[in-house]
Amino acid sequence: MSFTFRCLDAVHDALLLHSWVTKPYASFWGMLTATLDDVVEEYSRIQSSGHHHALLGLDGGEPAFLMEEYQPEASPLAAVYAVQHGDIGMHLLVAPPPGHPRSGYTTAVMTAVLEHLFQKPGIERVVVEPDARNTKIHALNERLGFQPSGVVHLPDKQALLSFCTRADFHAARDLIERNDLQGATI
Repeated sequence: MSFTFRCLDAVHDALLLHSWVTKPYASFWGMLTATLDDVVEEYSRIQSSGHHHALLGLDGGEPAFLMEEYQPEASPLAAVYAVQHGDIGMHLLVAPPPGHPRSGYTTAVMTAVLEHLFQKPGIERVVVEPDARNTKIHALNERLGFQPSGVVHLPDKQALLSFCTRADFHAARDLIERNDLQGATI
């Protein structure tokens, strides 16, 4: 796996995004019934906002995931928690795999996303607010060091607010690597 990131082009990438966000596995993304024009409109709005930005994640040069980063103080989160200097918000949608799913792939994607975010100057904590019913992402978040803070009421959902500090992420990543090494030698 060789992950890179590029800025999302709302028009050029709309067909690809539409094929991802309208699939049942992406139900928590909230765009199941979106038209192609809806996708263009949403991602044009995000890219021009000045406080929310979408990146396309590539694996070996091929589109593999969508990552959004945003400033929590300019989002509905500002009304539900005390935003700290160094906080950044994140959303992640991994594309459906071509062929059979690969064990550990989503963990590898999330690790690459967190590494990307923590490389940014001044970022000390990543904030996520997935739908409270999305138990799969909660488990992945906790595996990578996110600490749940509780369910919050946002305009579009009930969300599990969670935080991951740089130290929590590094500790979780190191534990995953140690476990992977031990598993490889058994």
